[in-house]
Amino acid sequence: MDTIRSNRLNLLTFPSFPTESVSVFATTTQGGISTGAYASLNLSPYSGDDTDCVSENQERLADEINVSIEDLYIPYQTHKDKVAIIDKDFLQRSDFEKAKHLNGIDALITNQKDICIGVTTADCVPILIFDPVQHVLAAIHAGWKGTVARIAEKTIEKMTEQFGCKPQDLVAGIAPCISQKHFEVGDEVVEAFIQTGFTITDIAYRNTESGKMHIDLELANKLLLIEAGIDKNNIEIANLCTYSHPELFFSARRQTINSGRMLTGGVLK
Repeated sequence: MDTIRSNRLNLLTFPSFPTESVSVFATTTQGGISTGAYASLNLSPYSGDDTDCVSENQERLADEINVSIEDLYIPYQTHKDKVAIIDKDFLQRSDFEKAKHLNGIDALITNQKDICIGVTTADCVPILIFDPVQHVLAAIHAGWKGTVARIAEKTIEKMTEQFGCKPQDLVAGIAPCISQKHFEVGDEVVEAFIQTGFTITDIAYRNTESGKMHIDLELANKLLLIEAGIDKNNIEIANLCTYSHPELFFSARRQTINSGRMLTGGVLK
């Protein structure tokens, strides 16, 4: 990933995404006003942080990416596989109706310009998918449960159904997430991956000292993208571990769930 440096924020971006058509980014911890475990650029209103701090952080991001804060759409994520469409009809709804529509959603798809869609993470896998032909953008939150539920694959299916996207046209980016080294899991998680069709030897190894399995969530999602029809050469991976870089990223495993969240998203031009 490349770094976009500004006066206030430190944003990361994917060079493979065409900047004339879409602006994509992943935030870091830097540039906000939150304190403690949320220091400083916590962007999730659902993390337990002070709401005024989150609002100010969101204002700063909105200003940086040139959208109004009212056009910043972040779902209430529940580690499931529901995908929501942000279209012209959605934008005409009341704030209450919008919030209701975004409740229990872990992926967003839009064809609307000048609004920002994004997902929040602190170890889970954030994925952006862009169709330069149909001009459609998707933002996906894939923790291990979402990965097992194949949410990336289901998002691509919905892009195809709703907007006529073709997987071979798509460009994807996997933003910073927890690395395999630090994602130690129990046997029940391993079994869940096996049951849903993953070849566990492709994505996991057993630590000989602890006896625990370590799953590569980044790779698991890359394999799902390829299986869904995206060319492997069109998938850009940040290869940055959220657990290993406390100076840049929040990490629920490192800090407990009472931590801040980064936002990975984009704006269609």
